[in-house]
Amino acid sequence: MTEPAVKLTRGTAVVVAVGLAVAGAAAGFLASRRSVPAPAEGVQAGAPAAPARTEHPVPPPTPQTLTVTLSPELLARAEISTAPAGRRTVTATLRVPGVVAADAYHQTVVTPLVSGRIETVTVALGAAVRQGQVLARVQSPEVAEVRERVVAAQSMLAAHDRELSRVERLLAIGAASQQELERAHAEHAAQVAGLESAQARLALLGGGEAPAGAIFLVRAPSAGVVTERMANPGQNVEPAMRLFTISDLSSVWVVADVYERDLGGLRIGQTAHVTIGADAGRVRTGRVSYIDPELRPETRTTRVRVELPNPRGDLRIGMFVDVRLDQPGASDVVVVPRTAIQTVGERHVIYVPVTGRPGAFVERAVRLGETGGADVAILDGVSAGEPVVVTGGFLLRSEVERLGLRQRSGVAATEPVRAEAPASAAAATPIRTVQVSVTSAGFEPSRVSVQPGTRLRLIFTRMVEETCATDVAFPSLGIRRTLPRGTPVEVLLDPIAGEVAFTCGEQMLKGSVVVEETGAGPR
Repeated sequence: MTEPAVKLTRGTAVVVAVGLAVAGAAAGFLASRRSVPAPAEGVQAGAPAAPARTEHPVPPPTPQTLTVTLSPELLARAEISTAPAGRRTVTATLRVPGVVAADAYHQTVVTPLVSGRIETVTVALGAAVRQGQVLARVQSPEVAEVRERVVAAQSMLAAHDRELSRVERLLAIGAASQQELERAHAEHAAQVAGLESAQARLALLGGGEAPAGAIFLVRAPSAGVVTERMANPGQNVEPAMRLFTISDLSSVWVVADVYERDLGGLRIGQTAHVTIGADAGRVRTGRVSYIDPELRPETRTTRVRVELPNPRGDLRIGMFVDVRLDQPGASDVVVVPRTAIQTVGERHVIYVPVTGRPGAFVERAVRLGETGGADVAILDGVSAGEPVVVTGGFLLRSEVERLGLRQRSGVAATEPVRAEAPASAAAATPIRTVQVSVTSAGFEPSRVSVQPGTRLRLIFTRMVEETCATDVAFPSLGIRRTLPRGTPVEVLLDPIAGEVAFTCGEQMLKGSVVVEETGAGPR
């Protein structure tokens, strides 16, 4: 059987060829759509492609966890060193400022006992006196009157002595009665009593030892030091007027103000160690003799009194001292070097290296305990034996602020963050370090000079409790740091121009950073 033959005319062939061409073009377009990726959202077709990013994004840490990583170059320049946290037994202590005061139980107030006018004063303020020493002479009409009464009573008694003798002789010869004799004895006894009363009054006024006339001698009732003198020649006085105060300074009081939260461990009779700055730091031992039962509402403090022996008399009233009160019992606590502590606003943090990740460090908030010497007790935040950064912590804190890690980690920022130079440029810039002591008198030194183009590291340490400088601020730079007592607080400044001022929080104490002229050496 023969298959039918297919015949194509010229017009039909042309139509078929055009159809095949269109189908091939459509297939090619679809293939190109599958092989070429679509442009990113927001990027127009035909625009030049963005260069590939070479940075490795930092993975977001978990909330309240903060990790900072240093490049190998910066890590080599940072000179970071670590040491394991230690553990030792310490006695909890409380340190408070105190003031030396006179022992009120050994103070004597001297009054004149009579009215009159002061003739002379024989002692000066601050003089040491012995018991019975004459302090002043007072001209008193009252003394003259009492002396006259004694003289009159003596004369009357002598007359009645003669009268009694006469009556006794008359009774012996029968010229007088027994009744007259008894009356004479009664009158004689009355005269004796009157004389004794006048003499006792004169003795009370010191008339027995005073020169004749209207002079009253003011004597010291006890030995000690004249700590108050209100008497001057020519001054009119009354019996109850205060002329002198004599204080026995063989023992003194130290009065300290203790906050309400620290009263729990205080007991009457416990030992107190007092350090006097004017005595080259010598420590003396006393005991707590009184704890005021009333809190002062404006400060929430109460007064604690310490009795302190003063055999040499070199402790003077009004001296400022440092009081250390040992709390009962001892505890085993974790300690780290003081240099490991960094202050971030109101918090204290340390940095711990991450195991297996060179250059990575974790920032941890810690709760501080007692500060003793070069070590600080850590109540929470680190374990004994765990390595912590002891030098270079300030650079790590600066990197945290520069990179903004604290905000990204969910930890609230407690201090302003300012832009800094890149890490590589900052590491190459020279840094000058200056220690600044903060006392009640101000910043020492209060003027810090730095060469042009040099970064400045200021380490502030508040030395005393009684000062308005509980924080330091650089108003023009937007920097403010809290200054806990005894804890170094670092402030790193980029190269500045001209002069930058820093003040305490109340702007009562001031200092400045000044850029030196070319050729001037650092001061």
